[in-house]
Amino acid sequence: MHMSDSFSSSNPQKARTGLSRMWHALGYSIEGLRAGWGETAFRQEAILAMVLLPASFCLGHNWTEVALLAASVILVMVVELLNTGIETAIDRIGPEWHDLSKRAKDMGSAAVLLTLLLALGIWSAALWQRFGA
Repeated sequence: MHMSDSFSSSNPQKARTGLSRMWHALGYSIEGLRAGWGETAFRQEAILAMVLLPASFCLGHNWTEVALLAASVILVMVVELLNTGIETAIDRIGPEWHDLSKRAKDMGSAAVLLTLLLALGIWSAALWQRFGA
Protein backbone atom coordinates (compact mmCIF):
# COMPACT_ATOMS: atom_id res chain seq x y z
CA MET A 1 0.00 0.00 0.00
CA HIS A 2 1.35 3.40 -0.95
CA MET A 3 1.38 6.26 1.52
CA SER A 4 -0.94 8.18 -0.82
CA ASP A 5 -3.40 5.25 -0.75
CA SER A 6 -3.67 5.38 3.04
CA PHE A 7 -4.00 9.16 2.90
CA SER A 8 -6.80 8.91 0.30
CA SER A 9 -8.74 6.47 2.44
CA SER A 10 -8.50 8.76 5.47
CA ASN A 11 -9.45 11.88 3.50
CA PRO A 12 -12.49 11.36 1.22
CA GLN A 13 -11.89 14.73 -0.49
CA LYS A 14 -8.72 13.34 -2.10
CA ALA A 15 -10.74 10.58 -3.82
CA ARG A 16 -13.24 13.01 -5.37
CA THR A 17 -12.76 14.39 -8.85
CA GLY A 18 -14.29 16.98 -11.15
CA LEU A 19 -17.40 18.85 -10.10
CA SER A 20 -17.88 16.74 -6.97
CA ARG A 21 -14.44 17.79 -5.70
CA MET A 22 -15.12 21.44 -6.55
CA TRP A 23 -18.55 21.35 -4.88
CA HIS A 24 -17.16 19.88 -1.67
CA ALA A 25 -14.20 22.30 -1.71
CA LEU A 26 -16.68 25.18 -1.93
CA GLY A 27 -18.45 23.79 1.13
CA TYR A 28 -15.16 23.65 3.04
CA SER A 29 -14.41 27.24 2.04
CA ILE A 30 -17.82 28.40 3.27
CA GLU A 31 -17.17 26.58 6.56
CA GLY A 32 -13.85 28.42 6.79
CA LEU A 33 -15.61 31.76 6.32
CA ARG A 34 -18.13 30.80 9.00
CA ALA A 35 -15.29 29.88 11.35
CA GLY A 36 -13.58 33.19 10.51
CA TRP A 37 -16.78 35.06 11.32
CA GLY A 38 -16.47 33.65 14.85
CA GLU A 39 -13.20 35.57 15.25
CA THR A 40 -13.62 39.18 16.40
CA ALA A 41 -10.85 40.63 14.21
CA PHE A 42 -12.10 38.93 11.04
CA ARG A 43 -15.70 39.95 11.79
CA GLN A 44 -14.62 43.60 12.25
CA GLU A 45 -12.65 43.50 8.99
CA ALA A 46 -15.57 41.89 7.14
CA ILE A 47 -17.98 44.55 8.40
CA LEU A 48 -15.54 47.28 7.35
CA ALA A 49 -15.22 45.57 3.96
CA MET A 50 -18.99 45.86 3.51
CA VAL A 51 -18.45 49.63 3.54
CA LEU A 52 -15.07 49.87 1.81
CA LEU A 53 -15.75 47.55 -1.13
CA PRO A 54 -18.68 49.62 -2.44
CA ALA A 55 -16.71 52.79 -1.59
CA SER A 56 -13.86 51.59 -3.80
CA PHE A 57 -16.19 51.95 -6.81
CA CYS A 58 -16.96 55.54 -5.84
CA LEU A 59 -13.37 56.51 -5.02
CA GLY A 60 -11.53 54.83 -7.88
CA HIS A 61 -11.28 56.72 -11.16
CA ASN A 62 -10.81 53.61 -13.31
CA TRP A 63 -10.89 49.83 -13.01
CA THR A 64 -7.25 49.68 -11.90
CA GLU A 65 -7.81 52.02 -8.97
CA VAL A 66 -11.03 50.25 -8.00
CA ALA A 67 -9.25 46.89 -8.16
CA LEU A 68 -6.33 48.13 -6.04
CA LEU A 69 -8.62 49.59 -3.39
CA ALA A 70 -10.83 46.50 -3.27
CA ALA A 71 -7.89 44.08 -3.35
CA SER A 72 -6.22 45.80 -0.41
CA VAL A 73 -9.38 45.22 1.66
CA ILE A 74 -9.76 41.59 0.59
CA LEU A 75 -6.05 40.97 1.21
CA VAL A 76 -6.43 42.03 4.86
CA MET A 77 -9.21 39.47 5.27
CA VAL A 78 -7.21 36.72 3.53
CA VAL A 79 -4.17 37.30 5.75
CA GLU A 80 -6.40 37.43 8.85
CA LEU A 81 -7.84 34.02 7.94
CA LEU A 82 -4.34 32.61 7.42
CA ASN A 83 -3.22 34.07 10.75
CA THR A 84 -6.22 32.50 12.47
CA GLY A 85 -5.35 29.19 10.82
CA ILE A 86 -1.80 29.41 12.16
CA GLU A 87 -3.05 30.23 15.65
CA THR A 88 -5.59 27.40 15.55
CA ALA A 89 -2.98 24.87 14.43
CA ILE A 90 -0.58 25.99 17.17
CA ASP A 91 -3.36 25.77 19.78
CA ARG A 92 -4.22 22.28 18.51
CA ILE A 93 -0.66 21.16 19.21
CA GLY A 94 -0.95 22.18 22.85
CA PRO A 95 -1.67 25.04 25.24
CA GLU A 96 1.81 25.12 26.83
CA TRP A 97 4.06 28.07 26.06
CA HIS A 98 6.85 27.41 23.56
CA ASP A 99 9.28 29.78 21.82
CA LEU A 100 8.42 28.42 18.36
CA SER A 101 4.67 28.63 18.99
CA LYS A 102 5.03 32.24 20.09
CA ARG A 103 7.23 33.00 17.09
CA ALA A 104 4.70 31.51 14.64
CA LYS A 105 1.83 33.44 16.21
CA ASP A 106 3.84 36.68 16.31
CA MET A 107 4.79 36.33 12.64
CA GLY A 108 1.16 35.73 11.68
CA SER A 109 0.18 38.83 13.63
CA ALA A 110 2.95 40.83 11.94
CA ALA A 111 1.64 39.72 8.54
CA VAL A 112 -1.80 41.09 9.45
CA LEU A 113 -0.24 44.35 10.64
CA LEU A 114 1.74 44.81 7.41
CA THR A 115 -1.36 44.11 5.34
CA LEU A 116 -3.38 46.61 7.35
CA LEU A 117 -0.65 49.24 6.88
CA LEU A 118 -0.61 48.53 3.14
CA ALA A 119 -4.40 48.96 2.91
CA LEU A 120 -4.24 52.12 5.02
CA GLY A 121 -1.56 53.55 2.73
CA ILE A 122 -3.49 52.72 -0.45
CA TRP A 123 -6.74 54.15 0.90
CA SER A 124 -5.01 57.26 2.31
CA ALA A 125 -3.35 57.96 -1.03
CA ALA A 126 -6.64 57.51 -2.89
CA LEU A 127 -8.50 59.78 -0.49
CA TRP A 128 -5.73 62.39 -0.69
CA GLN A 129 -5.80 62.29 -4.50
CA ARG A 130 -9.59 62.64 -4.58
CA PHE A 131 -10.17 65.19 -1.81
CA GLY A 132 -6.85 66.58 -0.55
CA ALA A 133 -5.08 67.77 -3.65
